[in-house]
Amino acid sequence: MEASAIIIILELIVLLFSVIIHEVAHGLMAYRLGDPTAKDAGRLTLNPIKHIDPVGSIIVPLSLYLLGSPALFGWAKPVPFNPYNLKNPKRDAGLIAIAGPASNFLLAIIFSIFIKFSLIINIVSAPVFIAFNIIVLINLVLGIFNLVPIPPLDGSKILFWLLPDSARKFERDFEKYGFVILIIFIFFGFGFIEPVINWAYHLLGGSLL
Repeated sequence: MEASAIIIILELIVLLFSVIIHEVAHGLMAYRLGDPTAKDAGRLTLNPIKHIDPVGSIIVPLSLYLLGSPALFGWAKPVPFNPYNLKNPKRDAGLIAIAGPASNFLLAIIFSIFIKFSLIINIVSAPVFIAFNIIVLINLVLGIFNLVPIPPLDGSKILFWLLPDSARKFERDFEKYGFVILIIFIFFGFGFIEPVINWAYHLLGGSLL
């Protein structure tokens, strides 16, 4: 198998498990805030079978890659939560949303530390070095991309948390057209966040870009 094909497969695997961790983080935060819905549904697990969405986890990211999209975009089955179980539904929905990107940033930081430590003691092999860099980069892309305030991304939920209650109609209208706006953003607006991704990647010591 060619090296490029191996890297593509590795990127898709890293993307899948990073998205799963992202979704589990949502569920764990909801559980901590008093909502056991995700736990009761068996979604607080890293078992891919519980999370894979055939379209969002496989077909969409693979298609975007083959089409030359500037971003690998995908999703797992959203982890459910019941706002009626939350003490402060508006605030807690925002905290649940933040947990997803936060998990990706944490993974990126952890693996960047592994990279630096491995280089210091000079024990890392080239394939492992490449794999760790891919994990850092994909998780930074997921974390930063998900903070974009376009539905259904987490950034929109954080935005709605910060907006006054009088903005309810705007929220509903924005959610109605959010997915179309998101697709347009992926192909034509991704360049606006790409410098942020590159800056964060190099800040963490990434060296594949």
